[in-house]
Amino acid sequence: MRDYLIMRLYAPLASWGEIAVGEMRHSASYPSKSALLGLLGAAMGVRREDELAQAQLNAGYAFGVKLYSAGFPLRDYHTVQAPQSKTKERYYTRRDELMRGELNALLTEREYRCDALAVVAVAALKNSPLTLLNLVGKLKTPHFPMYLGRKSCPLAVPLNPQVNTFASLKNALDSLDEVVLPGTVSVKQMAYLLRLDKSPRYYWDESLHEVAGMPADMTLVRNDQPLHRGRWQFSPRREHLHLGGGGAT
Repeated sequence: MRDYLIMRLYAPLASWGEIAVGEMRHSASYPSKSALLGLLGAAMGVRREDELAQAQLNAGYAFGVKLYSAGFPLRDYHTVQAPQSKTKERYYTRRDELMRGELNALLTEREYRCDALAVVAVAALKNSPLTLLNLVGKLKTPHFPMYLGRKSCPLAVPLNPQVNTFASLKNALDSLDEVVLPGTVSVKQMAYLLRLDKSPRYYWDESLHEVAGMPADMTLVRNDQPLHRGRWQFSPRREHLHLGGGGAT
């Protein structure tokens, strides 16, 4: 038995950042650990430049994800102005770039997922900065706006965060299937409205494998473990995937 914080993620657009190379900004098909930590950090008021708080956040929580819908892919075309790179020139703000830099046009493309739907289970590890119950309060009244990967991806329905005790991670992830909030629908109903006819997929951090309550059909390596927020550096981590069907067991 273990306590989990359960919440629902849905938005018209989501973007789960992958390794960025050149002008293309790809999106994964399901939430990354860095994105989920960013969601918790926004609720708690953790600033990007606060490396100590970022490190505590990173070491304090593990995640499981039940993916109902990866969403439909969308690619957005961008034109960005960027200054020429000069060895002795430093720009501290965007205003510095516009006022002092010799600007060039950079063509970029960014990927999004439309109608992505997932349930997330959060487990508190040793030395977590907040208990799960305190974290629920922060998620209900967040310090900063919360979004799914990019600022252009605000939430479409309430997170509905709640803490309960479950025999396994799978039980926790299945627990929101029938939950209905005033003015909204349950996760199963949302999946029906989105015309999802595929079984959900389960992903979980390696540290939660012993309490998963389901077999791992595949082990993945993902570069989404924050290493240094200021330098946007990430390290690889292992997670497991279960290609299973529906309800709670």
